[in-house]
Amino acid sequence: MTDRSTGELEWRWHECDGGACVQVAATGDLVMMRSNVDPGAIFRMTRDEWQDFVAGVKQGDFDGL
Repeated sequence: MTDRSTGELEWRWHECDGGACVQVAATGDLVMMRSNVDPGAIFRMTRDEWQDFVAGVKQGDFDGL
C-alpha cells in the first residue's frame, strides 16, 4: 500500500463513528496502524502479526475491551 510514484504510504480506513478512525498501511513486510486523531503515533507489526491480530478480531477475542 505504498504509492510508487511518491513513496508515500497509502493509509486505508473504514468509515467510523465519531470521527476517531484507525488507519492501516503496509510496506514491505510491515503493517502500520495509527489513529487519525494522532497520526504521528504509529504502531508497527509484521504481516504475520497482523494476520494473527485480524484473526483475533474476527473471533471476537477483543470484544470485551
